[in-house]
Amino acid sequence: MEDQNRPPAGTPVDSAEQERRSAAARLFDIRRVIGGLFVAYGVIVGLVGVFDGASAVEKAQGIRINLWAGLAMLALGLGFLLWQWLRPIDRE
Repeated sequence: MEDQNRPPAGTPVDSAEQERRSAAARLFDIRRVIGGLFVAYGVIVGLVGVFDGASAVEKAQGIRINLWAGLAMLALGLGFLLWQWLRPIDRE
């Protein structure tokens, strides 16, 4: 089954069309979406962890679990964004 958005093999594609497709691919790169979500949630959970009360820390057996989980999510999200920045999608 042939892709309707892709021209037949051997058909020249102008540079403006190639640039539009490339920009759309970069915009919807899944690494950017996942990284952005992890960074956002990491900041939120990390801030909650900073302001946890004594009862929440005691409930987690003395570990500021929200702070550590937030920092881990933040690191993972930044890793995804760094990966996306260092290894961008190649043009076809």
